[in-house]
Order: sequence, then C-alpha cells, then structure tokens
Amino acid sequence: MSLRLARIRDVNGQTGWAVLCVETGQARWIFGQFADWARKLTRCQSAALELCVDALQPGDFSILTPVEPGARIFGIGLNYLTHLQRLGSAEPPHPLSYMKPESALVPHLGDILYPAMTQELDYEIELVAVVGRPLEDDVSAISSLLGYTIGNDVSARDAGRALGRLDLFTQKAMDKTTPLGPWIALREEAGGDAQPELDMQLMVNDEVRQQDNTREMLFPMEELLNYLDARVKLRAGDLVFTGSTHGVGLETGRFLRPGDRVSATVQGIGTLFNVVGNPRRLAESRRVGRLGFPVIATQK
Repeated sequence: MSLRLARIRDVNGQTGWAVLCVETGQARWIFGQFADWARKLTRCQSAALELCVDALQPGDFSILTPVEPGARIFGIGLNYLTHLQRLGSAEPPHPLSYMKPESALVPHLGDILYPAMTQELDYEIELVAVVGRPLEDDVSAISSLLGYTIGNDVSARDAGRALGRLDLFTQKAMDKTTPLGPWIALREEAGGDAQPELDMQLMVNDEVRQQDNTREMLFPMEELLNYLDARVKLRAGDLVFTGSTHGVGLETGRFLRPGDRVSATVQGIGTLFNVVGNPRRLAESRRVGRLGFPVIATQK
C-alpha cells in the first residue's frame, strides 16, 4: 500500500497529523509530538510510530496543507539552468533565498487567490523538502529530511515594476497564493540520502506548461540545506521550496487567469490540484480521483 503523511481535519474539527492510505482513502491519527516522531522517521523507524487503532473513513476528514504550525517556509530561486537561459540571466554564484508566511499557503483542492494588485500571476512547480530534525555535522544534510511534498510557488511577476526594482515580498508572500500538498512522501521513497531525481510536470487547463527532473537543480539538495542552515538553523517541520524550472509565464507571457485549473505532479509523490480565483470551479476539482486523491505517479 502507498502510505503518506498528511495533516487533516475530521468532521468534529479536530486537526493533526495522520498516516494516509492513498488506495483506500483511510487515515489513522499519529499520536505524539511532531518533532519526536518526525525524528524517528528520519532514521527509518516507522515501526515506532504510535497510531490510532481506529481508522477514519473516506469522507470523515479533509486534507490540510502538510505543514506543522510554527514551521518556517524557505524558498530558493534561480535553481534551474534552462529557466535562467530563457530569461537571459547568468548562473548565480550561490543560492538565492527568501521566506514566506504560513498564511501564503493553499491546500490541495483549495482556491488560489488572484490578488487585485497583480495582472501577471505566474505558476512555478517545485519539489518541497520537509525537515524532520536539526542538521547534524557528522551526517549528510539530506538525512535530516522527513520527506518531500509538492509546491506551486505562484508569483506576482509585476510586483515592484512601478518602483523600478524587485519587490520580493509582494511577489512571493501574498495570502493564499502558494499551493502545497497534498501530503508528504517519506525520504526513502524519493531517493533516500541521495539527490532526488524525480520527474515533475505542471499543467494549466490540461496543457503541459512545465516539465523537467529534479536532478537538473543547479544547487543540489545537500547544498541548499547547508546554505540555509548556516544562516538560520533548520528545525523539525521547516519547509524548503527548491526552485522551479523553465516554462513559466514570465518566459512566455502566458500568465494565470481566474478559473484556470492548475495541476502539479511530482513522480512518486502525487498531484497537487488547485483552481485560480473562482470558487464556483472548486466543485469540479473535487471530482479528480478517488475523494480528490490523485493517482501517485510511479517512480522509475
């Protein structure tokens, strides 16, 4: 069976982390503090998880964004060479990073807000790393990861144009503009302690706009984690958006519009599905797959 870690809300309003079986749609609550059991999972001690005996049935819960409350959200820019080449930009000497507020996140099947202050809302599929414990000097940085999820780093490309300079806060941090989810795949299912090599694809209204493999990162996962940790000590639950590849609207002039259906798929994890700015289209999105759970892409 395909098991994933999901943050959920049941029909009584209770929220927390659960182990989700994608094939059956059932979920079982995980007992204990996130930092404690996440550390065990980074050491492949899944048998040590304490789970609720009774499973929640499909329809008895909804999926939330897979982020531990209080976690920090880091983003990495300019991390795929083909993207830089199409923008006529040079390769940076080191990673470019920024931070997002938790309020920017949107769950699987949620609506992406189309802010009034932009007319160039862009899509960016990204592999997102989830930290399971603080980095340790005697082991690889990747071994500190709990696993991976999918992000769509939606950006307001025209932010700051009137100022004649980059307004990264407006571009990347606006409320309800960054889809994340649907769940977390454990690290050992996505390359283990090695650089993940996962196919990824983003579609807008069933048209492929982005397609690449995470092996093509300019700065690999190990370097990204060490770069961030040298400046801000990473801790359990922190998220790292690892950058997006070519095919974005900034390159083509084809930006998102209200009502657009956006699906972001990463091999071995699944598909993140959202609709832009028109709540009436949300009913259509809920018919994707069993209970909204898209089929997990098979890893090579």
